[in-house]
Amino acid sequence: MKRFLLGLGLLALCGASAPPPPTRILDAGAAQRLRANKGVTLQWIDWNSRGSAHVAVSRGVWTLRAAQAEAGGPGRLLLDGRVTEIGRDYFLFDGTVRITDTPDKGRTCEKRDVWRFAVTQNRRYWRIRTFEWCDDLTDYVDIYF
Repeated sequence: MKRFLLGLGLLALCGASAPPPPTRILDAGAAQRLRANKGVTLQWIDWNSRGSAHVAVSRGVWTLRAAQAEAGGPGRLLLDGRVTEIGRDYFLFDGTVRITDTPDKGRTCEKRDVWRFAVTQNRRYWRIRTFEWCDDLTDYVDIYF
């Protein structure tokens, strides 16, 4: 144990950060649904043509990278970060959400935060629960299962 703590001290002195803690899995079924998700949408782009949402797991840390692009247009959605906790009807995402050129060309919204995605009313998707985080528009970001 002493050697381990000394190693952490050396990491801190060298400017290296400790690896992130593993993702907390509180519901194995929900975790499996997230891993096998069926894509992502932002309502300004299209609810019928989903983008991709890729979940990777390395050393117990879950990461999520999702993107949707407007067909024939400039609109884009990007999510990139870590999933820190997965519960029965929610997950927490520590990362960046970026929306560009939608619903209006020239609109750019980007924020790094801890975002809560939740299932409500027995829907078949998790919806981001912070709606008006940029310029007072309500952005519905959904990840399907």
